[in-house]
Amino acid sequence: MTSLRPRLARFLLLLTVFVCAACGLVYELALVALGGYLIGNTITQTSVVLAIMVFAMGIGSLAAKPLQRRAVGAFAVVEGLLALVGGLSVLVLYVIFAWAGIYTPTMTVVAFVVGLLIGAEIPLLMTMLQRIRKQEAGGAVADVFAVDYLGALVGGLCFPLLLLPTFGQLKGVLVVGVVNAVAGVVSVLWVFRGRLRRLVQGALAAGLAAVLAVLTAAYVLADDIEVTARQKLYRDPIVHAERTPYQEIVLTESVGFTSRTDLRLFLNGDLQFSSIDEYRYHEALVHPALAWSRAHVLILGGGDGLALREVLRYPDVEDVTLVELDPAMTDLAATYGPLRDLNDDAMSDPRVTVRNEDAFTWLRNAAGPYDAVIVDFPDPEDTATAKLYSVEMYAMLANVLAPDARVVVQAGSPFFAPRTYWSVNASLREAGFADLPYQVDVPSFGNWGFVLAEYGDTAPELQLAPDAPPMRFLDDSVLAAATVFPVDRRQADDVRASTLMDPAVLEYARDEWQFD
Repeated sequence: MTSLRPRLARFLLLLTVFVCAACGLVYELALVALGGYLIGNTITQTSVVLAIMVFAMGIGSLAAKPLQRRAVGAFAVVEGLLALVGGLSVLVLYVIFAWAGIYTPTMTVVAFVVGLLIGAEIPLLMTMLQRIRKQEAGGAVADVFAVDYLGALVGGLCFPLLLLPTFGQLKGVLVVGVVNAVAGVVSVLWVFRGRLRRLVQGALAAGLAAVLAVLTAAYVLADDIEVTARQKLYRDPIVHAERTPYQEIVLTESVGFTSRTDLRLFLNGDLQFSSIDEYRYHEALVHPALAWSRAHVLILGGGDGLALREVLRYPDVEDVTLVELDPAMTDLAATYGPLRDLNDDAMSDPRVTVRNEDAFTWLRNAAGPYDAVIVDFPDPEDTATAKLYSVEMYAMLANVLAPDARVVVQAGSPFFAPRTYWSVNASLREAGFADLPYQVDVPSFGNWGFVLAEYGDTAPELQLAPDAPPMRFLDDSVLAAATVFPVDRRQADDVRASTLMDPAVLEYARDEWQFD
């Protein structure tokens, strides 16, 4: 059946199973990761992709039954198509998201096609293995699935640890497509070259060359396509963009309506600040929490350095610990000229210690005590960010506080997302804090809310320190008005606190912000 010795031929086919399994899992993970970047809602994205792909794999297995008489050629064709569809999947979906805005239906189709082709692999490979050497069915299945799962393990580890850091998501999947095509088609042409007619061999070789040409061209053009597609998503010119293992960071710059340069930061497409009015947000966030003791300050989030800038305006602040998950964000704040100018080069202040760790994990072993804590996380869009607004998070925060320490939390918009906002208040109270909610207007955001809290039964007063530095937006009269909420935005009785097991804040945020 093959010109190679059976043992060598069998080894090569099992090696093909290993490589193809690794490639298949990378395609799945790439679709999940892309959905997380573009749409958020990681649980839904993961569930939809996996459910569709597993369902399609079953269909693919059934569809492969009539192909078993021509298993060798059929397998090569399946692998060529899988390499093409899987390799181009991220690029195509990103372009469609940018221009057409129909991501979810297209992703569903792509996930189904990839799953269909992956599902056809195993029956065809089993048939080819039996043609090399007859084997009892149970033993053959055990061998194939053992290698298949091992390949999936390697693919799952390579995606975050090798492909993303080395090539990035878009190019990484294209590279995997090339590997998939070569492994799937070349191995068949080699192992079964004596069994295939020359015409079939020529056709498969030509098909492989075409697939490799398309993937190579896509790789060469990937950067230009990504830049063009990304620019389509933003109103203003992009001056910096990078995709890290945690998020997509984009800076845009334009001349705003006040004739001043407007530098804007977006994380996964969500606006984090506009240089035109960010001082309103950061003055309101930081200064009320520093009205009392402030020698030792903790900032959770705030990797852009703007909250840090406000903290460092107090000369009696002795040290500041800033905990930010993404080192790319803090590096950008420290090195990118316009952003460094905006944060007054805060990252280089000798009083500052930056810890690039997950704040939730970091808090479990943090020592403290801290006199003031600034919590400036992105809004809760998925489970990873929802845990940062949980009762458990605030309970751990209480363990690192000095007596009479103040905590301030950015809690979203009381106008656009009132239940989300009041859920943060409820979670702080559930964790043992007495809270004082307040809100201000930030034109680029709209109405925005914060919660000042102190552990215990007595809520802190909302005021500025007598020795507070001069501010552009905030004074005592603005703070006095900030505690007044209109009737239609006051707390509802049925808003729940958010916990790890019941992330109510995520439920409210998805409903009110309509991420999908």
